[in-house]
Amino acid sequence: MSVSDETILFNTNADEGENRQAAMVLQEVYAALKEAGHNPTVQLVGYLVSGEPTYITSRHDARRLISGIERDELVEELVRFYVKHKGL
Repeated sequence: MSVSDETILFNTNADEGENRQAAMVLQEVYAALKEAGHNPTVQLVGYLVSGEPTYITSRHDARRLISGIERDELVEELVRFYVKHKGL
């Protein structure tokens, strides 16, 4: 198996409205996880890596909310937020 020197471009069709929706869902799910007594960061990472919805509490419909957004859109929003706030 060889590794290519070529870069694969990842294109999304997410528009500004979808980005705002992903941000809103992340905020609501984070708050619900915290309220439920969980570590929101650990639970969200578990969900994003595995796709297993049981990492997310059903409190305040958080599990339903996060299941309505593609995981790659959530990761994209997290990276966008990080880069923007780190000034990269």
